[in-house]
Amino acid sequence: MKLNRKQFLGLMVPATASIAGLSYCKPSQSGGGGSSDNPQIMWKLTSSFPRSLDTIYGGAEVMAEYVRKMTGGNFNIKVYPAGEIVPGLQAMDAVQNGSVEMAHTASYYFTGKSEALAFDTGVPFGLTSRQQNAWLYHGGGLELLRSVFSDFNIINFPGGNTGCQMGGWFRKEVNSVNDLKGLKMRIPGLGGKVMSALGVNVQVLAGGDIYPALERGAIDATEWVGPYDDEKLGFYKVAKNYYYPGWWEPGTTLSFLVNKNAWDKLPDHYKAILEAACAYANIDMQAKYDAKNPEALQRMIKQGVKLRPFSEDILKSAYKTATGLMEELASKDKNYKKVYDSWIKFRGDINDWFKTAELTYENFGFMAKL
Repeated sequence: MKLNRKQFLGLMVPATASIAGLSYCKPSQSGGGGSSDNPQIMWKLTSSFPRSLDTIYGGAEVMAEYVRKMTGGNFNIKVYPAGEIVPGLQAMDAVQNGSVEMAHTASYYFTGKSEALAFDTGVPFGLTSRQQNAWLYHGGGLELLRSVFSDFNIINFPGGNTGCQMGGWFRKEVNSVNDLKGLKMRIPGLGGKVMSALGVNVQVLAGGDIYPALERGAIDATEWVGPYDDEKLGFYKVAKNYYYPGWWEPGTTLSFLVNKNAWDKLPDHYKAILEAACAYANIDMQAKYDAKNPEALQRMIKQGVKLRPFSEDILKSAYKTATGLMEELASKDKNYKKVYDSWIKFRGDINDWFKTAELTYENFGFMAKL
């Protein structure tokens, strides 16, 4: 569904910001040349993703286009794919040091800076996309995470979600925890730490580097996102065992990271427009994945891909290990504990609600054949 400017602001921006935004969305009388009220601004955004991944990389383009339209062409954000300005795994550094004003990335790539950043993206056996949005927007999660990002001169905005991901591509079957031992696998974040504890040799690679590593045998397995993106990256050509679910990423949030100095210089109505555009991109990405994944999965099955569920042995061992790792981190890091305490309570409360109506429906509705 395409929204015009007025409809979009009415949906995504609080009423007061909507009124302010509407008054500034007309192009300037000088034909888009800017004015004191609507200055011309050009920002650079570096993505952690290659241009070929039109859904995840495209989230930044969707956001930038809405900002451009709603400011009458006066606020332009140029999007660069991973590697054109900095490598994908250096996106946060580029924002922090002011090399670019924005990045579009997954914050769990940067847990070396703060382990708490994992919650901005998603953690093993964590929240689904709907639950994650609820915690971020209305459960205090965004405020807590912004207190972490403030140490790096960054303000963050949710910028897309993949939904529950797949468990990844394996050259050989893995039927038990013992089968994981010694396996070389690309998997970032806390999921990677869990796999490492289970005996996996973990590596972190940016999206564009995964296929060649898998093809030449530098890694034995990889996870990425789900059928649509995985098909584009061609993993099914070199590994036929496609496991599910991606228990480490049940609702993966991508984020827009904004340099705080650049943010503070924006006029207030530009801030409202940017925030609204990020919120729209956040919703739009999930909808695109949900629409595109089913057909992509069927195409790959026709190419000989074998769908395989992770065994109970692996799931139970991973859950126990993930819980222990998070509790250990919380005992050592006060910033992590502050975020974790909020998150763990919210997860318990919302899971109690979701299993009442959602799970009951899904157990029947997803399998029903009338």
